[in-house]
Amino acid sequence: MNKLRFLATLLLSVFTVLTIHSQEKDEFNPLTVGVPSLTIAPDARGGGLGDAGAATEPDIYSQYWNPAKYAFAYSKAGIGLTYTPWLKRLIDDIDLVYLSGYYKLGDTDRHAVSASLRYFSLGQINMTDWSGATIQAVNPYEMAVDIGYSLKTSEKFSIGTCIRFIHSDLGSGVEELYPGSAWAADIAGYYNNYIMLGNSECLLGLGFSASNIGSKISYDEGNTSNFLPTKLKLGASLLFPMDDYNKIAFTFDVNKYLIPTPPKTEGMTAEEKLKALNDYFSISPISGIFKSFTDAPGGAKEKFREIMWSFGGEYSYQDQFFVRGGYFYEHPSKGNRQYFSVGAGFKLTAFQLDVAYLISTVPSNPLDQTLRFSLSFDMDGLRNLTK
Repeated sequence: MNKLRFLATLLLSVFTVLTIHSQEKDEFNPLTVGVPSLTIAPDARGGGLGDAGAATEPDIYSQYWNPAKYAFAYSKAGIGLTYTPWLKRLIDDIDLVYLSGYYKLGDTDRHAVSASLRYFSLGQINMTDWSGATIQAVNPYEMAVDIGYSLKTSEKFSIGTCIRFIHSDLGSGVEELYPGSAWAADIAGYYNNYIMLGNSECLLGLGFSASNIGSKISYDEGNTSNFLPTKLKLGASLLFPMDDYNKIAFTFDVNKYLIPTPPKTEGMTAEEKLKALNDYFSISPISGIFKSFTDAPGGAKEKFREIMWSFGGEYSYQDQFFVRGGYFYEHPSKGNRQYFSVGAGFKLTAFQLDVAYLISTVPSNPLDQTLRFSLSFDMDGLRNLTK
């Protein structure tokens, strides 16, 4: 396998939006990022809600969705592990492992620290020579480690932040391809309050998170660099108690990448294309955040298409049995990820098991039939069991 074929295989594995069947092919202009695995929702609860979670009730996996939620967590501490076999329809050895946890500080119940580890393996790729003989085996992977802090500023609002180290090795030893590293940060806020709807006291949640704000990442020792998947999440949720045993919750998220839109190079000469791409990749990350709202070649219409949205619903019985469903939408010209999700969960005193399943609504989507599994432990529950 030559270098060109290696990169093509790798990009097919990572950028899961290449199987586009759109009638607007002339308008196809997706946003491409470095370390795209950072955009994969890691846990089965959020996955079952159509990849929504910026404003849902706090749980152990809030580090990805909105770290500010930890300040409102009900338990003193928790830890969770999730596993996702990714792109099973294409390759059988790509998977995501995610470990997350938090701990609430002091007796005031206002502070919390959190941490997570994300490891995305692309399996093994065998490099071959012209005769087909294997000359090298590479194991590409991407990983991120972060720590966070959240503070409850009032009885209804909290803020949070994370610092993240990112490392991406797409094939050490491949000619002119080197590992890349970057630093990033998240900034988040969360509001919740009980409101009366008829005779029912409902919990309203609002949340925002700006994630992966940081440096660029390079795979050629700094000659060129790629934007991290900087993203703005806005969410709202409503928890409605039907009676003492049954609850139903609805959540809605909108997401937008905070990176500039690539230029359209159709009709340009080779020299003009080179200049346009050089200008694009020379934009700094902070400048890119501001440009991300105004720079689309197609104007406001194209900018609106860059917004992704998702919504989901969750039914719970006695806070022990959960059934979930959701939908995620991305415009065809920006990636065409469109899918339903379903999920379920079971919770005991000390642990909770969740599973989610993705059902694509567009043809030939490699995301179709993706499963997620999450196992989480409540430290208060474990303490009660030991007593």
